[in-house]
Amino acid sequence: MVVEIEDVSGPSTFVELSEALAALWESLRPLPLGAVQAEAFRHFLTRPDALDLVTESIRRDGRLSLSFRMNDRLHAVWVSPAGAAPPPR
Repeated sequence: MVVEIEDVSGPSTFVELSEALAALWESLRPLPLGAVQAEAFRHFLTRPDALDLVTESIRRDGRLSLSFRMNDRLHAVWVSPAGAAPPPR
């Protein structure tokens, strides 16, 4: 699995989806997201069925695409299978 946070961290590769989601959450936690955005990401990435939700999104759309606002602009967050085409810019 490949995880990327636009303009924050380049692509990082993980063998397991669970590792990718944990690393993504650890990368997002220190960012100045604001309470609502931080709680939304925490809930989505750490809930008991997070693996199922992300797996379904990847199956349906080819990748999980989320976004957040920081420093007055949107930043994309992607979780993709290794070897997938790069996310659109």
